[in-house]
Amino acid sequence: MTDPGSTGGDLPSFDLTSEPWIPVLRRRDGRQEELSLREVFAQASDLARIVGDVPTQEFALLRLLLAIAHDALDGPRDADQWAEWWEDEDCFAPAPSYLDAHRERFDLLHPVAPFFQVAGLRTSRNEVFSLNRIVADVPNGEPFFTSRMPSVERLGFAEAARWVVHTHAYDTSGIKTGVVGDSRAKKGKVYPLGVGWAGNLGGVFAEGDTLRETLLLNMVAHHTNRHRSDADDRPAWRREPCGPGPALHWRPTGVRDLYTWQGRRLRLHFDNAGAYGVVLSYGDPLPLHNLHEREPMTVWRRSEAQEKKLGEPQVYMPKGHRPERAVWRGLSSLLAERPTGSQTAEAAPELGAGVLEWIAQLVTAEGVLPRGTRFRARIVGAVYGTQQSVIDEIIDDRLSMAVVLLNRQDRRYAQQAIGAVADAEEAVNVLGELAVDLARAVGAAPEGPRSRAREQGYDALDAPYRSWLQDLGDATDPEQHRTRWRAMAHRIIRRIGGQLITGAGDAAWQGRTITTGKGDLWLNSDYADGWFQRRLGEVLGRPGSSEGDAAAPDGPRDDGTAARGAGTPATEPERASA
Repeated sequence: MTDPGSTGGDLPSFDLTSEPWIPVLRRRDGRQEELSLREVFAQASDLARIVGDVPTQEFALLRLLLAIAHDALDGPRDADQWAEWWEDEDCFAPAPSYLDAHRERFDLLHPVAPFFQVAGLRTSRNEVFSLNRIVADVPNGEPFFTSRMPSVERLGFAEAARWVVHTHAYDTSGIKTGVVGDSRAKKGKVYPLGVGWAGNLGGVFAEGDTLRETLLLNMVAHHTNRHRSDADDRPAWRREPCGPGPALHWRPTGVRDLYTWQGRRLRLHFDNAGAYGVVLSYGDPLPLHNLHEREPMTVWRRSEAQEKKLGEPQVYMPKGHRPERAVWRGLSSLLAERPTGSQTAEAAPELGAGVLEWIAQLVTAEGVLPRGTRFRARIVGAVYGTQQSVIDEIIDDRLSMAVVLLNRQDRRYAQQAIGAVADAEEAVNVLGELAVDLARAVGAAPEGPRSRAREQGYDALDAPYRSWLQDLGDATDPEQHRTRWRAMAHRIIRRIGGQLITGAGDAAWQGRTITTGKGDLWLNSDYADGWFQRRLGEVLGRPGSSEGDAAAPDGPRDDGTAARGAGTPATEPERASA
């Protein structure tokens, strides 16, 4: 906390431009520490990344830094200016003087315009609430899985500042206490208006080797093939301080506005030792639909349901992440080819994340980034539960790749990367069907074994795929590199299949009669194994043979069973029969 005398008076102050509060990781020694805003920009080349108390906090803080960088450097206006910054290690030199100019608005405890807060915000009963309301790792009503059990009594000013930024981005929905001066309050309550803006997103950003590279890779030009920012786009600290009610403008003017969107109204209560309470209510609402030209850090999906509801010809909504699905399994969305032509673009079922499309433009049309440049596609998101009133889960994953996968003029690398994901999905489906056959062979319910086998398959392919993708950018022949993946996936899935067969035991080896549309069939583990090997060969090819060349099947014995170790049966057991 800054010495009150440094402000020229007795008022408390915590100046975010000079006080350490942003957790960072040092690049060289992996040391973690907290830095001020000035220090972050001055040392960006020496920092690996922001850390954050939770991954969603890291995403929110990165967007704050991006808003500062966009405004301080007033750009990038185009790829040429971006290229100059990329080559200039001191590209963020304007940041300190910019922060000095707006220093008053970065004071967390300012009496008139506290950072991201509303001075004098209060309820009609002057209530002060627990800090649990802004700390995401303490969901209200679920205190049993937190190290802060049962509540957050107090926060230091540095941590409080981080949670203030996070609250605007990821606060939960639900009924909130109304505040004096907000016309939306009815009988002391404001009814649900949705989660913070970033909570709606399947957050996507690009990570470089340093924080400087990360900031630059995510600094999208004012006007790109899809992205748009207005000439008067500006962040929250260059607007009039918020009152308790909603602001007049309900559509963001660009990324500076959007990254600092005041989605909540809040006020910290504090003493000399830190914050001990908070007042929190809804702020500026933001419609979810058709912000794909403003918000570059998510994939967008076309929604026919919303088109009918809103009466608009095309409606795009942010596409969230699926918590059970690793980032590589959704690679097709990240590497989606930008549609060309207005009619095609309108009909596209998905639109890629703007930050990755911008990198694609730098690689393809501008030639600014060499094809071998590597980055990590990072995804971050929150999963809400119970009518979006709590955060159930936080998603955090990353995938290393070369920028050549984003090249629009040479789609071979992207096509093979996406095709390799399809290979994995087909192979895992085959593994799941093996588990079903083994379950049916002993008269067990099939869905549980199928689900467990698929999960085991994806887990086993996860690390190999990531390693294979990382090497894809160096491959001279991406199709040959894909063939190596298919052979690797075949070995992995075949090994797991063998484990499933062994684990099924003697009961599955003995088998039982099942009814099919073609009559009765004796299904046992040998018969199931034969079909497993044939299907796997069909989707991945057989090691040592031409791709997709499955061995000729052996016929079933007269009694309808396959001889133990006798090869592949001629007739596949029907999936619908039990």
